Amino acid sequence: MIHLVSGGAGLIGSHIIDDLLRKNNKVICIDNFSTGNKKNIIKWLKDDRFKLIEQDITKTIDLEVNRIWHFACPASPTKYKIDPINTSRTSFIGTYNMLELAKKNNARILIASSSEIYGNPKVHPQPESYFGYVNPISKRSCYVEGKRFCESLALDYLRIHKTDIRIARIFNTYGPRMAQKDGRVISNFISQAICGKPIYIYGSGDQTRSFCYVDDLIQGLKKIMDSNYNLPINLGSQEELSILNLAKLIKKKINDNVKIIHMKELEDDPLRRQPDTDLAVKLLKWKAKTLIEDGLELTIKNFLNN
Repeated sequence: MIHLVSGGAGLIGSHIIDDLLRKNNKVICIDNFSTGNKKNIIKWLKDDRFKLIEQDITKTIDLEVNRIWHFACPASPTKYKIDPINTSRTSFIGTYNMLELAKKNNARILIASSSEIYGNPKVHPQPESYFGYVNPISKRSCYVEGKRFCESLALDYLRIHKTDIRIARIFNTYGPRMAQKDGRVISNFISQAICGKPIYIYGSGDQTRSFCYVDDLIQGLKKIMDSNYNLPINLGSQEELSILNLAKLIKKKINDNVKIIHMKELEDDPLRRQPDTDLAVKLLKWKAKTLIEDGLELTIKNFLNN
């Protein structure tokens, strides 16, 4: 079977590629390395089963593939706010191109959506049936509305063209291969603590997230891809943690002498995020298993090695 992984040099994409190649599949990776890192896939470059195409996902491409894993899009607010128009283009045109390729090949495609589609939710935890509470004109909306539109476009391809789609709503993934200057909270805190710098928290730190270790997420994504379910499915940890407690935990693990400094809160920073994963448990027999304490140990070790 031939698999195409867009954004394959990123955190999630590169782990998917590892899993596919270990099971003796053929893999095509497409990445422009705007946020991905070639180091994440370098061990496969000389493997005959692997092909790298260095290209922007907004450019059309013609390939023969059986399955498509579509991850290509900046996921960190620090990254996607740099060029919000290009972020919107990547979400719309990139997803359109991948759906067209899936339609042409009669291939199954998994769309990586995000917990961001719930915005600053008024329902907690967030089930897939919740439509979200979103500011469509904030600085985050290039990504938020982009992911919402990706889901809409994918479902239209299912309805109009019978395209074999899968949709994963991913909640805050972390783990080895996170870029040290990624801009997301776990990588920020680890990098700051390792360098002996203060840990900077935006706002009070009472806002919460549910952090899912990458190995757990990969298992969930595989189960979604192999399922017969076309509608969105939440994938994330049930372990809800405040940003302040996350900072204290990382501080304790790396350098208890670093200070925690509070900065001005970010615009439209969601106050609470936790997935309702009942659907994943029922349909996929999946739930995240790695506790944040254990996942952070492995992530910090990877940061120190690099």
